Amino acid sequence: MKANAANFLEFLRKSPQFVIPIYQRAYSWTREECKQLWDDILRAGRNDSVSSHFVGSIVYIEKEIYQVTSQSQLLVIDGQQRLTTVSLLIAALAQELERADRREPIEGFSPRKLRNYYLVNPEEDGDLHYKLLLSETDRATLCAIVRGDELPRDLSLRIRDNFEFFKEKIAASNGDLTALCRGLAKLVLVDIALTRGQDDPQLIFESMNSTGRELSQADLIRNYILMGLEPGLQTRLYTEQWRPMEKGFGQEAYSVHFDSFMRHYLTMKTGDIPNVREVYEAFKAFARSGKSPNVEAMVRELREYAAYYCAMALGIERDKTLRWAFEDLRDLKVDVAYPFLLEVYGDYDRGVLSHQDFVTVVRLVEAYVFRRAVCAIPTNSLNKTFATLTKVIRKDRYVESLQAHLLNLRSYRRFPMDEEFRRALETRDLYHFGPRRTYWLRRMENHGRKERVTVNEYTIEHIMPQNEDLPAAWREALGPEWQRIHQTWLHTLGNLTLTGYNSEYRDRPFAEKRDMPGGFKESPLRLNEGLAQVEQWTEEAIKARADRLSMLALKVWPTPELPTELLDGYRPSSKASTGGYSIESHPALLTSPMRELFEAFRREVLALDECVTEEFLKLYVAYKAETNFVDVVPQTRRLRLSLNMPFSEIRDPRGMCKDVSNVGRWGNGDVEVGLGSIEDLPYVVTLVRQSFERQMGDDT
Repeated sequence: MKANAANFLEFLRKSPQFVIPIYQRAYSWTREECKQLWDDILRAGRNDSVSSHFVGSIVYIEKEIYQVTSQSQLLVIDGQQRLTTVSLLIAALAQELERADRREPIEGFSPRKLRNYYLVNPEEDGDLHYKLLLSETDRATLCAIVRGDELPRDLSLRIRDNFEFFKEKIAASNGDLTALCRGLAKLVLVDIALTRGQDDPQLIFESMNSTGRELSQADLIRNYILMGLEPGLQTRLYTEQWRPMEKGFGQEAYSVHFDSFMRHYLTMKTGDIPNVREVYEAFKAFARSGKSPNVEAMVRELREYAAYYCAMALGIERDKTLRWAFEDLRDLKVDVAYPFLLEVYGDYDRGVLSHQDFVTVVRLVEAYVFRRAVCAIPTNSLNKTFATLTKVIRKDRYVESLQAHLLNLRSYRRFPMDEEFRRALETRDLYHFGPRRTYWLRRMENHGRKERVTVNEYTIEHIMPQNEDLPAAWREALGPEWQRIHQTWLHTLGNLTLTGYNSEYRDRPFAEKRDMPGGFKESPLRLNEGLAQVEQWTEEAIKARADRLSMLALKVWPTPELPTELLDGYRPSSKASTGGYSIESHPALLTSPMRELFEAFRREVLALDECVTEEFLKLYVAYKAETNFVDVVPQTRRLRLSLNMPFSEIRDPRGMCKDVSNVGRWGNGDVEVGLGSIEDLPYVVTLVRQSFERQMGDDT
């Protein structure tokens, strides 16, 4: 490796051609970064005391072994964004000087010199004509700009937008371009040339982007997969698999959604949910584990599952019934279900389950999530529920096994039954329901329709107005308890509907809203059915409408129906699982006082949640939710507890915990704590609860 400081423009002038390898990400700078560069250049150009402005490094390696008879292409490992942006600025400057028929603002900055020194190799033809060749997404657009031609139809949005930005800035300079030219002449960089056969581009690339702040996790993954391949395979995989996958997302969606897709893909493959900031590291671990297919098969598989993801998350599903189902999931914000649904979609694509069964599965996921949201059940366990859901699916009984599993879930994971769901739905504030506010109205309005109503054309109407200072007519209609009624029922199911006449309704009395032109009597919306027959809008009327709509909701978000005997066949084993061992298998627990202490401890732990199970093993007792969260090794004078969590995360003001991450112990976890007296039990249970809640509630 050779590193030297260099003037940016001289660096461009002396270099024959830079090529962005196919595995590099597309050009990604926004106007914000371009504005920062513009401001920095002008600041340097206007300040005579500033001799240079540093813009970073350019890391490159010769594409092939150097030959005297051919022009050597340089593959850019790092620095694409700076090279491309400065090239766009130079192209915009040259175009403006040509348009205005201007001579050099300062020596060396004529349009001809700008092009022939920094943008093209004037004596070369074809691709070799250009100083900078970008990857496929951006190449044609930059080349057209350099030539001064019309932009291609399938253009690069970022290249076009940033070129237009620089043109606007230059035009706004009113012909005073001296500071710009001086600033460009002061740009300096670190020129880092790698030696083929000696330097490892992948390791250098990773070290320069180790924080992940410049490149997305998906960019790092793509480079990891493609960078080390021999050129022929690299080109073929990119052209046949990776590039079509990028196009499937689209330019803007790729940069926004691909990281999420990779996280969902890894969750599906491993059952573990990567931290959103550590997807790249999780992918490398997966690729090195031996569980992943070979590189070529893995890239094909990524393209396959990316297509499923785009169908679900980006609204490009072709089948109408599935497209509507996925739209509802997106409105409900059910991203956590995507790892599960990716595998289900794959099974559907391979014919493992039918179209109707696939729709049923998607709608079942929707009902499960929405019912829980209405019942205000904490959502922090949903990611782990869906991450492991395929493990319980019997693929010969796909829908039945999923229905049975969801119905058998208990406590914070439960599928709310009809009575609980109806009660919560009728009384919950559904107006302040976050992104789901229009979702539930649209779903109820369109249930059973083949021609869907677009809710965006309507606004939410409070039949009883929101105005805290209700008009006299409303107070009289509601009666002496109008304040309680208003406070209790204002934002609830029975009082909310859709209308296109919100501004006309205002705070009018109910009878006027009902009978006016465009009023409830004339409404074509199903949500407004029955309002024409209501004489007075009272508490009883609100309750009656809520009752009717909540019955409809049971059809929109139905509970699976399975015979009791069939459901029992899927039911998990009882709370106490012995595995052939029992409390008598542990001599330390057969006498006082350890027996009494253990009994008190187990009561507290089993009371944490209905999902907690107890299993006696040969050497310890395990307490599980998803998996072991605390293990107990009975000893003569204490209970030695292993908490299954990192020591760095435990909150232990009394300092009772010990770090055993590098010590061999029976039990699972890096945290050890001893319980020797009943007086310490309340505090120790708070430590155990941390391990339990971490297992249940980690959404990172």
